[in-house]
Amino acid sequence: MVSIEINILNPKAEKLLKDLADLKLISIKERNTDDFLKVANKLRRKAKNDPPTLEEITKEVELVRAKRYAKAKRWGMVSSTSFSQCCFK
Repeated sequence: MVSIEINILNPKAEKLLKDLADLKLISIKERNTDDFLKVANKLRRKAKNDPPTLEEITKEVELVRAKRYAKAKRWGMVSSTSFSQCCFK
């Protein structure tokens, strides 16, 4: 079984899909909530009670950049000067 997400642009397409479901060729599961929106709202609720400090945000950004730099350097994708000029402005 393969699952795909389809954005319906034309109401005729929705009718076609429903007809296929009636013929038991496909099944339709409607999703009213967006997974990204769920995660974003969860993060907002958490941050509302205990917002991160500027220092915490800076530390996290620097950690992610360091990991990205190490990975890029390991694969020989950038030299140290070009990466620092590009990403640490």
